Amino acid sequence: MSKRGAARAARNQLADLPQQVAALASMSVPELAAKYLEVYGEPTRSRNRDYLRKRLAYRIQELAEGGLSARAVARIAELGDKLPERWRMRQEAETRPSAPPPPPTPSDGRAAAADGRDARLPPQGTVLTRMYKGAQHRVTVREGGIEYEGRLHRSLSSVAKLITGTAWNGFTFFGLKDGGSKAVAR
Repeated sequence: MSKRGAARAARNQLADLPQQVAALASMSVPELAAKYLEVYGEPTRSRNRDYLRKRLAYRIQELAEGGLSARAVARIAELGDKLPERWRMRQEAETRPSAPPPPPTPSDGRAAAADGRDARLPPQGTVLTRMYKGAQHRVTVREGGIEYEGRLHRSLSSVAKLITGTAWNGFTFFGLKDGGSKAVAR
């Protein structure tokens, strides 16, 4: 296509921009999800209509008018760790899209130990105790999960929910957050 043809196509796309954004208001959630796949190249996990409309409106405008300036991208890279995590993640994805995701680090709280377990868990064989409503509850960290009352559970949170009847963070319930461990034996 010639320069003149490319410029004409860009003008037509910009002229059509308000209609494209306005059309989002009448779309159903499945239609918005399909449009999301079209403009982002990946499926959405969200089914929130307002969220999808906002994301799509932004992306349609970004594609038509251009994204961040080179100066803004350079400033984002310069700020590095001071940026919100979602901005850093987007920067990483844009700079090296074909690279595999980096392994989790201990600072994110969800690091994996060498054997693939959550690194926040104490070593295998450790017994954790918790007094709850006058009863002492004991769990043992095993290779395949958490043992409680002779049954293997996938997480401390599932055991905490079983004990209390409500959703709990298992690490908090068993005192493993903030360095306070209730481990009694190995």
